[in-house]
Order: sequence, then C-alpha cells, then structure tokens
Amino acid sequence: MIDKRVRSVAEALEGVKDGATVLIAGFAMIGEPHILLDGLVEQGARDLTLVANTIGRGREGMGRLIELGRVRKLIVSWARSATNVGFEPLYQAGKIELELVPQGTLAERIRSAGAGVPAFYTPTSVGTILGAGKELRNFDGRDYVLEKAIFGDVGLVEAWQADRWGNLTFKQSGRSFNPIVAMASKLTIAQAEHMMELGDIEPENVHTPGIFVNRVLHAPYGGDPRTEEDRLLERSAAR
Repeated sequence: MIDKRVRSVAEALEGVKDGATVLIAGFAMIGEPHILLDGLVEQGARDLTLVANTIGRGREGMGRLIELGRVRKLIVSWARSATNVGFEPLYQAGKIELELVPQGTLAERIRSAGAGVPAFYTPTSVGTILGAGKELRNFDGRDYVLEKAIFGDVGLVEAWQADRWGNLTFKQSGRSFNPIVAMASKLTIAQAEHMMELGDIEPENVHTPGIFVNRVLHAPYGGDPRTEEDRLLERSAAR
C-alpha cells in the first residue's frame, strides 16, 4: 500500500544532508512551507544552497538558517528584507554567496529541471551585470543568454490538499512556484493544510501528481485568524 504520509516534522526532514541544494516554494510568503522551514532549522543540516523567491523574513525559517550560518549560497530574485537581520552582515563579510536571478528566469530554470531540460536561452539580462560572463548566442538578430536549469536535492512545498499517495492541490497564488519545485527535486517534501481520502481530490484538481512527491506532512495552521505575516512580525518583535 502506497502511503507517503509522515508522522512528524522530524520524520519529514530525515536524511537532508549537509551541502544539499534546497528548493523552497512560495511567493511573498504565500505558499511557503513555513513549518518545514522551521523544521529544517531544528534538523541541523549545514552548508546549504537555498533557492527561493526571496531571502526570507525575520529570524525563523530561511532567515534563521542564514543567521545561524547554515547557508553557503542563496539563489534568489530579491535579497533585501527589513526583518532579515542575518543576511547583510554575512554577505558583507564574504561568508555567504549570492546569485541574483530575474524572477521569470528563476521560475524557468526550476521548471526546466523538472522537464529534463539542462539549459535554455533567454533575452532577459542581456547586456546587464546579471548576464556578465554567461554564454551569448544570437537568434534572428537578437542576443540571448544561456541559463542553466536548477535541480534540487530537496524540494519543500506547501499544499492546500494532499492524499496519502502524494497527490497535491494548491490554493490560488500558492500554485505559483510549488508545482515546479516539486517536479525539479530528487526528494520532494510537502506540508498540507488538509489531508484527503483517496479519490476525494478530483483528477482535474490534482496540480502535482503523487509521482513527484516523496513525503507528506499534515500541517494545519490551526484556525488562527491572523495572517502569516502578522504572526511572523509578532514573533520577531518578541525576540
């Protein structure tokens, strides 16, 4: 019987190794796997490469991993945050690497990995510092930059619904980066707000088939009426 459910955050993150490349889904905190990220802090893996839309906020999740010196490199589209106090001192001291990638290019680099495409050409960043040193090729009179796919050792995703086979449904904007992160990772770990019985998710609502998912953690938010950002700012202020 196929059953990809795990009983705890620790079980979900078991085996994440030092030096892993971790793809993190989410867009401006929507669809981010907050519980799994906090679990990664406790799990202890070091020398990580984190691939995400931003560097995170506050002193938890990505922000806490950075502050603790557990991140070797960040591949992100946005590297400024008023509440992430750990990144800038480490970056200025040369203790953390940063690769900035335009958001659309970042999404396509992840999607390409999931599709088995090792690299592609894009006009984005041609003639800018972000394209410096990269291979250029001209197609029909226009220059394009070669961008390589980003494959993940681990992918952390947040789903609205899941079943024991690992079929996932994402809610609204949560569908942005989650499906491609799941496809591009060797080990895909999903936290799900709702666990469904087999067959209760209509086939057309399966946004990520279970073949791309290895572990599923039931992680309801518990009915707190505040937004995730409200809770994050409150916890950060308390520290």
